[in-house]
Amino acid sequence: MIRGRTPAITELNERSREIFRHIVDAYVHTGEPIGSRTLSRRLPAGLSPATIRNVMADLEDLGLLYAPHTSAGRLPTQAGMRLFVNGLLEVGGLADEERSRLDAQAQAMGRSVEQLLSEAIGTLSGLSRCAGMVVAPKMQRNLKHLEFVWLGRGRALVVLVTEDGLVENRLVDLPEGVEPQALVEATNFLNHRLAGHTLDEVREDVLAELEHQRHQLDALTRRVVEAGLATWSGDAQRSALIVRGQSHLLEDVTAVEDLERIRGLFDALETSERFLGILEMTTKAEGVQIFIGSENDLFGVSGCSMIVAPYRDAREQIVGAIGVIGPQRLNFARIIPLVDYTAKVVGRIIG
Repeated sequence: MIRGRTPAITELNERSREIFRHIVDAYVHTGEPIGSRTLSRRLPAGLSPATIRNVMADLEDLGLLYAPHTSAGRLPTQAGMRLFVNGLLEVGGLADEERSRLDAQAQAMGRSVEQLLSEAIGTLSGLSRCAGMVVAPKMQRNLKHLEFVWLGRGRALVVLVTEDGLVENRLVDLPEGVEPQALVEATNFLNHRLAGHTLDEVREDVLAELEHQRHQLDALTRRVVEAGLATWSGDAQRSALIVRGQSHLLEDVTAVEDLERIRGLFDALETSERFLGILEMTTKAEGVQIFIGSENDLFGVSGCSMIVAPYRDAREQIVGAIGVIGPQRLNFARIIPLVDYTAKVVGRIIG
């Protein structure tokens, strides 16, 4: 083997793989280094502490283990964790209770997409004890009904109901002088043109009709229609990041320097564009994606890992991504199926 190169798992003999597996398992469960004497009690009889120490030294030379301080046991390096995930990880299944809690999120009628996604990612965060995040899909659903709801001078609520029962709403600023009757006229005008279509399909036609005045709307009503379309058009073209359960990231903090790293991650979560970039990159891949530590510069400082899966609509098109962020020593075997199943549930929600 070449020093400085991360080996393939097939380059390790069975003894080395078994010792390495136990070291990683101990790290995932405790976060603490484990020594040869402790390992000798957990491994099959016949492996002495001296033999185990020799194997650990070889694994350290390969860049898979390191000693956090003199005379300590060993911990896996980032390269070691990647080797474990790629070659030794045995993914488990979901408990019935976990599956039931996630399935309960798929009751979509009468709630907005954001509410549904927020509840689903909140459940995933609670089950995984990690921060959860989801990229909400762009609005590309056939519409059943639109309504402007009067909220008083200068404000209205625009409510969209899709053909499959999802509800979305946004606040909109009204032009000065608009009365409630103008909202009724704007609602009737748009419903006649939007029903059974997506916003993208009819937006340009509606705007062209307004521009050429092939209708009987007065000037203020036209401006209400334009304001409503502008509000929804911006949202239809933009993905939104929803994050829940950031407090779980503090559960693994054991030192001041750990807290500073997590604060850096919190700051990154506030600038959601960077996470949107990672999550939207995931939508171009198949299946669950795993990022460990500095494999992505976003987590290099915080020492975190992320597990992400894309989700699909009824046409089997990838429309978003869902995932969790936690410590580098994530329990991958347990959390990967949680993320994967939640992505399927969210796909059923989106339809």
